[in-house]
Amino acid sequence: MGFLYAILDVLFPVHCVGCNSRSSYLCDKCLSDCPEAERESAKWIFPLYDYRHPPVKKAVWILKYKGRRAVAGIFGEILYGRILEELADLRIMENFRRALLIPIPLSRARTRERGYNQAELICRKIVELDQANLRHGADASLTLEKNALVKIKNTEHQARIENRSIRLKNIVGSFAVKNPERVAGRNIILIDDVTTTGATLSEAKKVLKNAGAKKVIAFTVAH
Repeated sequence: MGFLYAILDVLFPVHCVGCNSRSSYLCDKCLSDCPEAERESAKWIFPLYDYRHPPVKKAVWILKYKGRRAVAGIFGEILYGRILEELADLRIMENFRRALLIPIPLSRARTRERGYNQAELICRKIVELDQANLRHGADASLTLEKNALVKIKNTEHQARIENRSIRLKNIVGSFAVKNPERVAGRNIILIDDVTTTGATLSEAKKVLKNAGAKKVIAFTVAH
């Protein structure tokens, strides 16, 4: 398998979407140059980068629409660091422990079309890093729960809707909790690639809270 990947690397070399250097889809320098998200969002939503920055936007795009799954690993690693920062305070202030990591789900139709859920790929990388910390004696506390929250309505892409009120109406009723017993009384971290108005995350949070979730926060790659 390693030999196959070596051949693929020669035939289809990976280039940074920012500087075009042959390294990774986002090299360390371009990542360090990505501006932090500055647009206002809900206090419980923690976005990393400004989506208007071209390399960020392109990296998200190739992950979602060009099958560049390796980008999810890059985003997962960065998000994990941010999650640990927030959990350090939340564990003390609000006893936020043993959190469930829930990716914002896609509809069945969109999953079939794309072949994967990019938010779930990011979650898998986060959990992988968390388990590695556990093996090194750290307090690992994240569990992936990808089947509790499901999307029951194939909605129009939120990014294609400019009007905020229409965005809110578009997403209402699109999520359901499949197994309420899995989320009841639990702290939950939602993961998505991009937040704009926060409508998708807010609808997911509402459904989870109605199913008995204790506290819900969210992390996204960009805003």
